[in-house]
Amino acid sequence: MKIFLTGGSGMVGRNIVSLAKKFEMDVVAPRSKEVDLLDFEQICHFIERSKPDIIIHAAGRVGGIQANISSPVQFLSDNWTMGQNVVLAGRKAGVQRLLNLGSSCMYPRGQEEPLREEQVLSGALEPTNEGYAIAKCAVARLCEYVTREDPQLQYKTVIPCNLYGRFDKFEPSVSHMVPAIIRKLYLARKDGERIVEIWGDGTARREFMLAEDLADAIFFAIERFDDMPSLLNMGVGTDYTVDEYYSIAAEVIGYNGEFRHDLSKPVGMKRKLLDVTRQKAFGWGPRTSLRDGIRATYEYYLSMEA
Repeated sequence: MKIFLTGGSGMVGRNIVSLAKKFEMDVVAPRSKEVDLLDFEQICHFIERSKPDIIIHAAGRVGGIQANISSPVQFLSDNWTMGQNVVLAGRKAGVQRLLNLGSSCMYPRGQEEPLREEQVLSGALEPTNEGYAIAKCAVARLCEYVTREDPQLQYKTVIPCNLYGRFDKFEPSVSHMVPAIIRKLYLARKDGERIVEIWGDGTARREFMLAEDLADAIFFAIERFDDMPSLLNMGVGTDYTVDEYYSIAAEVIGYNGEFRHDLSKPVGMKRKLLDVTRQKAFGWGPRTSLRDGIRATYEYYLSMEA
């Protein structure tokens, strides 16, 4: 099977590429200088030449709270344009299968219970990443419309929980929470800092999954694509407080200092946990515990620093 993968240089994409040989699949993942996903005609030409059996759309402009707050136009515009181009180019070429990667940001804000797939577009989005979320919702709905108009084209969306792991970004201006914590605690230990600042009161709850586990889930889904729901959460089914992430990472890294909460900083949604009922019925589950995942990610970070 030949896969056209967008976002092959990103964290999820690189984990997909690294697992492809295990599943005996051929992945074609052009860089942005080879195929500009903001250019519809370039994507069409590439698909016509490569003739993939399935498209995995994992590309996107991503970043943490700071980046989303400062550049909402770019996060909405780029993610919608890329997604629309890839989906419609796939339809134009007659590619029968497409797997789109959504985001848990697609869900309404202020939900205390685990988030179910049918809740997408059922309420107001979290303001701190609204632009990104709107784009992700629109692309997922576009996939549904394509299949509705032509059932032979099975275009489906996976909604992963927050991710971290190998090939992650650790630079504070673009990183998500877990890699940011790892870098912050590593530098604090290295520099002998006795106090580390945590944004907010530390009680917000988050669900994080190792990106390598998501890559495994994607190959699992490809091999059972006909049985996969059109919209499917992929998560661990368990969340932790921000304070707990700091505590576990501190144990792994060996940081013995104290934590101080900065209540003036934004924290986003109070809780964001995916309902994994459909995922369990589909037959997949993650393999890596949070502690083991943080340890593996810390080792990757150290290899990058060496």
